[in-house]
Amino acid sequence: MARTNPLQFIQQVRAEVAKVVWPTRREVLLTTVMVLIMAALTAVFFALVDLGIRSGLQGILSMFG
Repeated sequence: MARTNPLQFIQQVRAEVAKVVWPTRREVLLTTVMVLIMAALTAVFFALVDLGIRSGLQGILSMFG
């Protein structure tokens, strides 16, 4: 693999960074809010599943003990 000198490397890095499409402030805000909402919904879902499993196990164990 051919080596490039540091100046060429820096120029290539700057050229690649210039190609990046950075998100707008609004896009970042919207995606952040969406992630927080999905995390909250996931937490509620797993809390309900946990509650259901715990209630079912307590019901089964109370029949035998």
